[in-house]
Amino acid sequence: MSKPVPMPHSNTNEDLLALRKPEPFRLSQFLYNAEEGTVMGRDRTSWAKIGIFYIVFYVVLAALVAICMWAFFQTLDPRIPKWTLDRSIIGTNPGLGFRPLPPVEMVESTLIWYKGTQHENYKHWTDSLDDFLAVYKVPGLTPGRGQNIYNCDYNQPPPRGQVCDVDIKTWAPCTKENNYSYHKSSPCIFLKLNKIYDWMPEFYNTSTDLPHNMPENLKTYIAEIEKTEPHKLNTIWVSCEGENPADQENVGSVNYLPVRGFPGYFYPYQNSEGYLSPLVAVHFQRPKRGIIINVECKAWARNIKHDRKDRLGSVHYELLID
Repeated sequence: MSKPVPMPHSNTNEDLLALRKPEPFRLSQFLYNAEEGTVMGRDRTSWAKIGIFYIVFYVVLAALVAICMWAFFQTLDPRIPKWTLDRSIIGTNPGLGFRPLPPVEMVESTLIWYKGTQHENYKHWTDSLDDFLAVYKVPGLTPGRGQNIYNCDYNQPPPRGQVCDVDIKTWAPCTKENNYSYHKSSPCIFLKLNKIYDWMPEFYNTSTDLPHNMPENLKTYIAEIEKTEPHKLNTIWVSCEGENPADQENVGSVNYLPVRGFPGYFYPYQNSEGYLSPLVAVHFQRPKRGIIINVECKAWARNIKHDRKDRLGSVHYELLID
């Protein structure tokens, strides 16, 4: 019996492993392979197809967004809000604002403080009022205001398309020429009721049905108006007094110009071109000097609620005249 012939030793497995061993990754070759003519593993045709796809995709997407925006804006009126009164975020209870405001760096402060009667000491406050009242003095600063201004009165409301004039001459002595009386330590503060589209005040227009918490001097004022000028009863009344008993003693006498409230013929606000809100100048004639006086002003109408915490229908500020 013949013996098997021994096979020669072979390195076949090692050769196969050597053949299967991948080449090391080269970033430069991945980015651009000159032999295969590819960029990042794709040839020009492949990249062209991808580019065309994304161009078409984003063009169609942009067109769809544009169509949706166009359709949305067709439902909006540039002058009439989509949601008004109870359906709006603002609601139906207007807030009350005051001017002048403290400097920007004291944005959270409500303190009106100045020293003495020197112009430099009260310059910030009078300059702030100049800026705020500029639109009332120069009609061209308010878009659309000019030819449509109407001299309104309680028995003469503005015709459609026209807006009531705000007569700045009736604010004396709270005028720029008089430094808004700051130089006499008897400053003027201007009040403004926030605008709510289509809101109509329900007036306290009879002295027999006034709220119990209304200041007595305002009740007396309304009773006098009822006797002498009853046509002026359709007014949103205003009161400013010290918040606490000590403040009430220190605040002194207060005068309201041109009348003690916002005339009813300015309402409802309907975003008419050139409309300016009515203002009340509150003239503190003899506030006590050298002490902080907390002042709270309120607007009075049957549908204006007062909430000191949320500042609904009222505004708080402090006076300090050294």
